[in-house]
Amino acid sequence: MSLPEMRLSAGAVDFIDDDALRALLARPADRGRVRELIAKSLGKEPLDVEETAALLAAGDPEAVDEIFAAAHRLKEEVYGHRIVLFAPLYIGNECTNDCLYCGFRGSNRGAVRVTLDHDALRAEVEALEAQGHKRLILVFGEHPVYDARFIAEAARAVYAVKTGHGEIRRVNINAAPFDHDGFRLVKEAGIGTYQIFQETYHHATYARVHPRGTRKADYRWRLDALSRALEAGCDDVGVGALFGLYDWRFETLGLVAHAVHLRAAHGVGPHTISFPRIQPALGSELDERWLVSDRDFLRLIAVLRLAVPYTGLILTARESAELRREALRLGVSQIDAGTRLELGGYTRCGGGQQLEREQFRLGDVRSLDEVMRELTVDGYIPSFCTACYRLGRTGEHFMEFAIPGFIKRFCTPNALATLAEYLADYAPAETRAAGERLIAEELGRMEEGALKEELQRRLARIRTTDDRDLYF
Repeated sequence: MSLPEMRLSAGAVDFIDDDALRALLARPADRGRVRELIAKSLGKEPLDVEETAALLAAGDPEAVDEIFAAAHRLKEEVYGHRIVLFAPLYIGNECTNDCLYCGFRGSNRGAVRVTLDHDALRAEVEALEAQGHKRLILVFGEHPVYDARFIAEAARAVYAVKTGHGEIRRVNINAAPFDHDGFRLVKEAGIGTYQIFQETYHHATYARVHPRGTRKADYRWRLDALSRALEAGCDDVGVGALFGLYDWRFETLGLVAHAVHLRAAHGVGPHTISFPRIQPALGSELDERWLVSDRDFLRLIAVLRLAVPYTGLILTARESAELRREALRLGVSQIDAGTRLELGGYTRCGGGQQLEREQFRLGDVRSLDEVMRELTVDGYIPSFCTACYRLGRTGEHFMEFAIPGFIKRFCTPNALATLAEYLADYAPAETRAAGERLIAEELGRMEEGALKEELQRRLARIRTTDDRDLYF
């Protein structure tokens, strides 16, 4: 079916006004206004686009430090110490698009094209489960072979793989936009978040990097995709922009504008926001004018945390281990770990990165266990929890629970339970010792009462029996 014949959402509109966003970014910094907005955000109120622009205008070191401190405080108050972990699993890199920044672009003759068959997919999932992963995001190129039925079948196949205590409890999707029927079909497979990146919200840049005649060239079709997903019954959706294609401040406003639009049109904003920085890829073209410095990258993370207090912020392994460690303090709530981007990469042991088989170059290639150990030593609770999704605490219901602090009170016990599973089933001695110290410290911080007592009983069951997936 051609794009013009496919139905947009009921209230489809291009809500990105380039001139208006640039005008907001041209306004001078106002220190007093910044402090007012920090206070509003610390009151757990989301910011609008104009308010976000005011924070982005604050570039002097003292103002930026105030924004950083507020983002850290807000993250602690909403999410506690937990960091959710996942892994991306590339299913196929056939692609009809020709995005200038992507190693999988259709015209890249140097790319090795692979689509995992059933046996290869099972082997990859078994390898991920053997590391201890419980949450995956399946990634697909944009190609007719990867239609909604194919994606739904892949999700079901992943859920079906269980090895010992290993199982994948949540499958998220990063794939092409569909019409309502396509999203409905994928949702029926039990997927979690459906993630679609606009890549760039700037119209002229979007047209330049997505050549005409490709499926991805239709800006409005892509911009409207997550509205269609929500109308089709998908509980959670994720937005994202690829930083380094255009002005980072404009893209930050684009992400916030998208969140504002989804809340206004559907009563719930995005479940997650991603903000990957462009990285070298085989055959890609980069415009160095728009590359984002580490300092500005940390600024945009902090501003996003203040703008969307209850939205998960995802920081990927594109970034170095050192920068990721610094960014965790500023509001990041989810990271990938043990990541391999090449097709079949989790069953291919050893060796360096192979750009001809990857979408881009990774910055953090540490194992899941190395990341887990660093997190626990630094006082974070690595979490594989999926309780909210199994109990219906998703979409607007998630917001109902999150706003009064429910997520912090109940996600911390659930995170500790999934950490205990990892320590019992997969961790070497050094990580196990660090993790058990962290669990003891967190128990010491909990109020005495029925919840703490029940958590202690469940932790004992995990350590001494085969009981698993004990969530509140």
